[in-house]
Amino acid sequence: MAVPVISIEQMREWETAAWAAGKTEQEVIKRVGQAVAATALSLTGAKDRVLILAGKGHNGDDARAAREHLAGRQVELLEASDPVAAAAGLEAALNPPPDLVIDGLFGIGLNRSLSDEWIHFIERVNSGGCTVLAVDVPSGLDADTGQHFGAAIQAAVTLTVGAPKRGLLRESAWPFVGRLEVAAEVGLGDCPLRSEIQWTLPADFRGFPPRRAVGTHKGSYGHLAIVAGSRGFHGAAVLAAQAAQRAQPGLITLHAPESVYPVIAPQFQAVMVTPWALDTKLPGPWSAVLVGPGLAAPELPDQIKLLTRLLWRDSALPVVIDASALDWLPLDVTPRDAVRVLTPHPGEAARLLRTTTERVQADRVAAVREISRRYANAWVVLKGHQTLVGRSSGEIYVNGSGNPHLAQGGSGDVLSGYIAGLLAQPGLRQDVCRVLRFAVWQHGAAADRLQRQRANWTVEDLLRELGNVPADSGG
Repeated sequence: MAVPVISIEQMREWETAAWAAGKTEQEVIKRVGQAVAATALSLTGAKDRVLILAGKGHNGDDARAAREHLAGRQVELLEASDPVAAAAGLEAALNPPPDLVIDGLFGIGLNRSLSDEWIHFIERVNSGGCTVLAVDVPSGLDADTGQHFGAAIQAAVTLTVGAPKRGLLRESAWPFVGRLEVAAEVGLGDCPLRSEIQWTLPADFRGFPPRRAVGTHKGSYGHLAIVAGSRGFHGAAVLAAQAAQRAQPGLITLHAPESVYPVIAPQFQAVMVTPWALDTKLPGPWSAVLVGPGLAAPELPDQIKLLTRLLWRDSALPVVIDASALDWLPLDVTPRDAVRVLTPHPGEAARLLRTTTERVQADRVAAVREISRRYANAWVVLKGHQTLVGRSSGEIYVNGSGNPHLAQGGSGDVLSGYIAGLLAQPGLRQDVCRVLRFAVWQHGAAADRLQRQRANWTVEDLLRELGNVPADSGG
C-alpha cells in the first residue's frame, strides 16, 4: 500500500514505536544496507568503481552496511567524520571519478549550518561529475523544509528510508534529491502515522487491472468517445487514441474536426474515426468522453467549446478534460457522483487558477486542492515531476515513476488517452482514484523502462511500452 509523506519528528516517532515493539536498530541498518546495495547495483555494471562516503551517524552505518552486498563492484570506503582529515582521501578517490558515489555523510538528524570545511567537502563531491546515490536524504539538506544548510549533495537518486520526508518533495529540494525512491520494507513495521499526502508504490497495483472474465465481450468494456485534433495538431488526437487502445476499452470513436479528418482517419484500423459536425451534442453509446488533445488551432469553431462546457455540466459519464479544453471549463456544478478528471501541466494549472506557474510549483498540493474546489470537486492529475493525483479533500497521491525524458511533445496526450481508456471500462470505475494513480504510474514506469533500454526513445516508443510494465517490476 502507499506510504505517508512524513516529517522528521514523525519519522522519529515511528522509530521509537518500532524499538518499543522489539525491532532493533541493527536489523534495520542491515536491511537498509541491502536496499542501498540493490539500488547501487542497478546503477552500475560489473567491475564499476563505487565510493562509499560514510559519516559518523546512522546514515553512515547504513552506507557501510551496503558494502558487503556489492559483489562484482570495486568498492572503496572513505570514513568521513572529519572533513579536513578526509579531504585528501576524497581527492584521491575522485581521480579518476568513480562510477558511483554512495552518500552517507549526514542523515535527517542534521539541524545546523555546515562549517566551511564541510561545505567545501560537499562542493568537491558535487564537482566530481559522479553519479551519486544518497542514503535517506542528500547530505546537507533539511528533510523538513527542502532547504540546505549551506550546501547539499546533488544526488542522481535518493533512496529514502521507510517513507518520504516532506522536504524532499519541495521544488527547492529537487536539484539535490534527483529521483526519489523509497526503501519501504526495512524492518520498521507498518507506518503507524497518517498524512494527507501519500507516496504511491508499485506494489499498490498488484493484480490491477483485474483479470478479465472469460465470458465477456467488447460490450463489457465500454465505448470511449474522444474529441480531439485540429489543423496543425492532428498528431495529438492520434496519440491520445492510440494510448486509449493500450488501455483496451471495448470500442473507441475519435471525433475529429472535418479539417483534419482526412489526415487522421487513415492512421487507424480498430479506432473508429468520424468527422465532427458542428454540433453541441455528442449522441452515442459512450461510457466515457475525452476532450482536448490537439484542439489548439485558432480557427476552432465556438461549437466545440460549447460542447465541452455542456459535457462538463450535464453529462452523467466520466469526462476527462486535457490541454486547450481546460481553458473552456465553466464553474458550474455537475451531476451528483459524476466523474470529472482534469489533467493540467503546471502552466495550464496556473491559467485555471489565474496565477503564475511559479506559484503553482511552490505549493503543488494547494494547487490541486484549489483547482478541484473551483471545478466541481473534480479529480486533478497535476503533471510534472512527481505528478499529483487528488482533489479538494482527502488524500493526495504522489507518483515517483517517470523521468525527465517524458518532457516531449505528445507525452501528455498519451497520458490523457490512457486515463480515458481505463475510465471507459465500467468494471474499473468503482475506484477512480486507483485508476488515475495506476495510469500515472504506468505512464512513468514505461518511460523508466525505455530509458534503461535506450537513450533516444520517442513518444511513439512510449505508446508501445504503455501498459506493459508489471507492478512487481517496480518500473
